[in-house]
Amino acid sequence: MTLPGGSGAHADASYLLDSAGPAAPPRDNGELVFAAPWESQAFGVALALHDAGCIDWQDFRQALIREIGDWEAAHPSGEGWSYYECWLRSLERLVNGTGLVTAGDLRARLDLLAARPSGHDHRHDHE
Repeated sequence: MTLPGGSGAHADASYLLDSAGPAAPPRDNGELVFAAPWESQAFGVALALHDAGCIDWQDFRQALIREIGDWEAAHPSGEGWSYYECWLRSLERLVNGTGLVTAGDLRARLDLLAARPSGHDHRHDHE
């Protein structure tokens, strides 16, 4: 899945994103690339939290760079690399650290999702 740089919900956020360096998201011909729907959703959540004034983008960017560095130190072969897993862990730590979401909130949500019956449509909630 790609998100064109000139259209879509996240196009106007391009000024926030590094084009090179450790925090730069994956691109193909200049367009953002997402391998799975959850990646674009995690991307969108971070941008929405920034737009709403809930997180500072530089704080998130620095958390992402630290997370990538920690991952690289723990995985010198690079096997299993996922930029958006680092993105998501950075976002989780930042919102937990700012008090937007607590570890207990995340555990409760994971428990709720794990309790859903097999075959449930996970693309939307009915709560």
